[in-house]
Amino acid sequence: MTERITSRKNPLLQQVRRLLTSRKEREQTGLFVADGTKLLEEAVRWCPGLDTVILSDSVAAEVPEGVRLVRVPEDVMESISPMQTPQGALFLCRLPEKTAFAPKPGMLLLDGIQDPGNLGTILRTADALNVPVALLEGCADPYSHKVVRASMGAVFRMAVQQTTWEEAREQCEKAGIPVAVTALSDRSVDLRQAAVENLAVVIGSEGQGVRQEILENAGQELIIPMNPRCESLNAAVAAAIVMWQMQT
Repeated sequence: MTERITSRKNPLLQQVRRLLTSRKEREQTGLFVADGTKLLEEAVRWCPGLDTVILSDSVAAEVPEGVRLVRVPEDVMESISPMQTPQGALFLCRLPEKTAFAPKPGMLLLDGIQDPGNLGTILRTADALNVPVALLEGCADPYSHKVVRASMGAVFRMAVQQTTWEEAREQCEKAGIPVAVTALSDRSVDLRQAAVENLAVVIGSEGQGVRQEILENAGQELIIPMNPRCESLNAAVAAAIVMWQMQT
């Protein structure tokens, strides 16, 4: 049965606004919001936690049985959508249950990746190349609407682990998986000469790179060969190159 909401002060719409802006709200309620008709198609196909779908009156979409469906006027959709030009679809999903960190050879550890576009792009690439990813401290929320959008729905299809550096270090050591970092130093090894498919590789933050604590405890440092006049690469691009090398 389809519900219809016309008041912008409706409790559901107020909750949507809070979920869009507050990580704490998402964690407390166990829900996150995404927007757009294409992402909704991906959620219908891949996300078992699809909970509520809100559509503008003029938008058609396939909504599974058992999922709450709400219709709203165009102006009400504009009042809650994070987009300047809304596509007419917002939806709520349940956060996946948190699982214990399980290291694997050929995985990425993301350290302080704060830009939602970068994080979403890394997750999208990891999903395409089937590379497991774990987020360390300081990363953006993988279930913010900006990350979900940049990931093109990858968060619906893959497990995004979240852990601490201390736990990641201990578990990788127990599993016999060496930890490497991407860094510029005298002891850095050309990425092409390293067996990255057997490593857990840390990608550092956009501004600071890999934390000193991790640099001091990593067993190997890797460098992506590039033109000497170029100092660094975008974090998402660097991650993509490392993940591609893991496939070869």
